Amino acid sequence: MCIRSLFTRRARTLLCVLGIAFAVVFVVTVGGVTFKYISVIKEMNVFFSDDVVVVARNSLVIDAFPIGAFLPESIVDNVKSVEGVASAVPLLFVLGQTSGQGGAMQLLPSNVTIGIPAGNWSVLVGSTPLRRGNWPSNDTARQVVVGLSLAQQYNLTVGSTIKTKGVVMQVVGILDINSSLLYRSIIMPLETAQDVHAYNLLISMVVTTPQNEIQSDDVAHRIETAISDVKALTQSERGETVEPILNEVALWNAGLRGMLFFMSMVLVTTVAMINVSEKRRDFATLHAIGAPATSVFRTVLTETALLGLFGGLIGAFLGVFTTVWMASYYTGIPFSLVSGDAFVLVSPLSMLETVASAIIVSAVSGILPAIVAARTNIAQMLRAEY
Repeated sequence: MCIRSLFTRRARTLLCVLGIAFAVVFVVTVGGVTFKYISVIKEMNVFFSDDVVVVARNSLVIDAFPIGAFLPESIVDNVKSVEGVASAVPLLFVLGQTSGQGGAMQLLPSNVTIGIPAGNWSVLVGSTPLRRGNWPSNDTARQVVVGLSLAQQYNLTVGSTIKTKGVVMQVVGILDINSSLLYRSIIMPLETAQDVHAYNLLISMVVTTPQNEIQSDDVAHRIETAISDVKALTQSERGETVEPILNEVALWNAGLRGMLFFMSMVLVTTVAMINVSEKRRDFATLHAIGAPATSVFRTVLTETALLGLFGGLIGAFLGVFTTVWMASYYTGIPFSLVSGDAFVLVSPLSMLETVASAIIVSAVSGILPAIVAARTNIAQMLRAEY
C-alpha cells in the first residue's frame, strides 16, 4: 500500500528520493575522501616508531616525513657524534606531482621518491622482503625499487626501465607492503636521488636510533642542544603538528553530514505533509471503518522510511562511484586502478551506516505528518470531502 501510494505521485517521490540521494552522495564522498586522507597521514607515524627523526627547524612535518625544507648531508656526522646515538641514516623525500586530467590540481602526489644509502633499506621497510627482485647494488646505481601500485599502472617488472627527471633508471625490485605511501613509492640510492632531483648533498631528514637503554626523549634533547636549526622529534611529538588539523577536518565532516541530513529531513517532512493533506479523505475513511489510529501513524512513517531507503541506496552507489572518480581525477591514477580499491576508500560499514542514517532521518521526518494524520477529525473531514 505504501509503495503504491508513493508511485501514485511519481514526480514528487522522485524529486524527494533524488534530494536524499544527493545528500547521501555528499556524505559518502566527503567522508570517504576525508577518511582516506586521515588514514594515510596517520599511517605515516608507523614509520621509524622507535627512532628520533631529525629535520630542519622550519620544515612542516606530517607525522614521520618533513615537507618544504632540507638539511646539508654533512649534518649526519654531527648527529652521529651526539652521545647516545647508535646510528643515523639520512633520507631524501621528494613528492612527485604531475598534472591531473584536464590540468586539475592534484590533492595527493602521484608518486613519492625516497633516497636511502645502499644497504640501509630496512630503516624504511623493516624486514619485509621484496615481492620480487633485489635492492639496488650500490650508492650510485641507476636502479630503483617501485611500489606495487606504480608497477601495476605502468606494467613494470624486474628489468623494466623508467625515466625519472629525464634519467633512465632500471627497475630491480617490486615492493609489496600494505602501505598507501609505499604503494606509490620509487626507492633508490641516496646519491642517485640527489643527482636525479638536483638536491646535491641535501637530505630531508636523519633517522636516528638511540643506543640501548637510552630514552628517545633524552637523545632528542641532546641533538637539539648540540646542533642548531634542527628539530629532533620522537614518535609522540611527530603527530602534534597535524593532530589539531585532523580534528578540525573530522569536526567539519561531522558538521557537513549533520547539515545535509537536516536539509533532507526538511524535504521529507514537507513532502510527507503534502501527501497527508492529499490523503485526508483516505485516512478519514479508515478511521470511519474502525481502523486504529496507529495504523495511519505506521503508514505515514513507513512511506517516509521508504523514501530514505530508496534515496540512501541510490546515493550510496553513486557516492562510491564519485569517490573513486575523485581519487582518480586528483591523483592522476587511472580510474580502473583506483576502482579496485573502491571498498577501501569507502568501507561497506560506512556505507551501511549512511544508508541507515538516511532511513532513520526520513522516518523521524515523518513523525509530525503522522501525528497530524492520526488526529484527523473524522466527521469534519468526511463532511468536507463528501
